[in-house]
Amino acid sequence: MTTQDTNSEAAAQAEGLTLEELAERARADGRLALDTEFVSEGRYRPLLCLVQAAVSPPGSDERAHGEVFDPIEGFDHEPLAELVADPAIEVVVHAGAQDVVILRRAWGIEPRNLFDTQIAAGFAGYSAQTGYGNLLARVTGVHLSKSAGFTRWDRRPLTPEQIDYARSDVEDLLVLADRLKERLEDSGRLEWAREECRRLEELSDERDPDEVWRRLPRVAQLRPRARAVAKELAAWRERTAAAENRPVGSILSDVALVEVARRQPKAVAELGAIRGVRPDLGRRRGAAVLEAIARGREAEPPALEEWSRTEPEPGDAPRIALCESVVRHRVNEAGLAYELVASRADLTAIVVAAREGRDEPDVRTLRGWRRDLVGADLLELLAGRLSVRADPAGGVALDPVGP
Repeated sequence: MTTQDTNSEAAAQAEGLTLEELAERARADGRLALDTEFVSEGRYRPLLCLVQAAVSPPGSDERAHGEVFDPIEGFDHEPLAELVADPAIEVVVHAGAQDVVILRRAWGIEPRNLFDTQIAAGFAGYSAQTGYGNLLARVTGVHLSKSAGFTRWDRRPLTPEQIDYARSDVEDLLVLADRLKERLEDSGRLEWAREECRRLEELSDERDPDEVWRRLPRVAQLRPRARAVAKELAAWRERTAAAENRPVGSILSDVALVEVARRQPKAVAELGAIRGVRPDLGRRRGAAVLEAIARGREAEPPALEEWSRTEPEPGDAPRIALCESVVRHRVNEAGLAYELVASRADLTAIVVAAREGRDEPDVRTLRGWRRDLVGADLLELLAGRLSVRADPAGGVALDPVGP
């Protein structure tokens, strides 16, 4: 038996379970722990390197049985794919956003019924960005080895240490989920956490080349014609990176792209004189860049999103800070992680829209339970119908403004 064959056998089985047995047990139990290892450096999209899955022992709350499967060497992923796409099976992950988009693309599935322990932690009094090892130790007292955390998962053969490390990432995940669910049920926040987890089902790494320009820094400050050039350059860069499986920034950085769009060079020599543009861009891709610039000059300038049309003014800063203090007070009272409720971008959009008398912006702070928790009061505060004061007992208090 070769080293590669030995590695495949070790990676494909753990605790004596075959993939078919694991799938059967997951269906009987109604849930599955899942994790992936991938490599994203130097690529347009991450390369899936390992898939780890675990199921609970029958009739026991002991540590789950973990399995490690190797997509690089190849395995029949259909039994796992069917589980992940089955709404009757709860799939437990930790910080699973990247896992979801990778498996959606690699396996052609729509993941369903996800429970993310990192998200759940944010509703249970922990940070919603807590790493798996730290959260596991705090909630269950289990400490994981970090020996193989930073490793090249795309290299073969894998070592037994790497396989054990990968397996350990899922073997305690179900117990962690159970402990967090108990806390969330006691606080009445389990459905809030599930609602947030459902958002994972919508995640995708698909990017429309004709829309990626909207994420460029300071693109809203460009003149309309330069904005059209930025759109064409961004679309060309996106398609080139996808075709060559390279990060978009390795073709042309965001900052350099915006500057090229602003200056619109008409010759390769002019292109190379722009700060941030590497010399090899002109040599290798100069003609393609100039063609994209020419297309942009002839194109209809694209419209900005409503929220992009107005940058915050200096006078907005104290209003944003005031809103942030109210949000922090409310999340502290509720035992929630701040990042689950609002971001600075959310609060900026709310403040700018209120100042300009525009409709409410479509931000998460003004939707669903977040609106009930604090969003509606932020609107009342900015409309002058509520005031904020320091509460002697701690935090801040909101008071109605009299007629």
